[in-house]
Amino acid sequence: MMAVLSIVVLLPIGALLGRGVMIGPGELWEMVNSRRIWAALTLSFRASLIASLFNLVFGLMLAWVLVRYRFWGRKLIDAAVDLPFALPTAVAGISLTALYAPNGVFGQVLAPFGIKVAYSEIGIWMALIFIGLPFVVRTVQPVIEEIDREVEEVSATLGAHRFYTLRKVVLPMLTPALLTGFALALARSVGEYGSVIFIAGNLPFQTEIAPLLIVIRLEEYNYDAATAIGIAMLVISFAMLLAINAIQIWSRRRIGLV
Repeated sequence: MMAVLSIVVLLPIGALLGRGVMIGPGELWEMVNSRRIWAALTLSFRASLIASLFNLVFGLMLAWVLVRYRFWGRKLIDAAVDLPFALPTAVAGISLTALYAPNGVFGQVLAPFGIKVAYSEIGIWMALIFIGLPFVVRTVQPVIEEIDREVEEVSATLGAHRFYTLRKVVLPMLTPALLTGFALALARSVGEYGSVIFIAGNLPFQTEIAPLLIVIRLEEYNYDAATAIGIAMLVISFAMLLAINAIQIWSRRRIGLV
């Protein structure tokens, strides 16, 4: 297990950091500290955070409906949740672009209202929501199945309203799983490339994401600049995941799981 972990995770990260050490912190900062790169980094993390927060709320609602309610087509919807896992990201990006382009099925409907999805930041949100939703749903779903309905019924018999029961009884039990799903969706969204580049439009300072900049630098054989952007993304991602893990540990201690 450690050998597989080293080959898949530790060695690539070690190689990236090793090249960064060879370049030097001063030169790395000079390569990263440009308006175009900061715009791309800001867009990537902002869009990833917005999409993951949306998936946190909507994924919880979808998981709850799939577990607690029985209706026609439930199994079909449950199977469709895993579609982003099976669908190549490039196909997802092309499909979303075809649907939300100005001449697309949904794009034509939204155009009269002045809403532009494709080739805008909203399109990036759509792509990241699509690929991140399954992480939240599949992480929260088993926990909801383990929650006994009698817990909610006891709360109701004690006079608690539905919203109070959800906020004080159900959500504390779901918080660790929700944070895990949120972290997984966020991590996937930050590095997403294939489904985003088709719908984003890739305009510098507007819809150009950081992973695309890395690819551009690699195509220019500017490996040092690509390394600098990669290290910047790694540092920011690590800081965000560390904060999420700290909140997760705090929530587990609060409900007495650790």
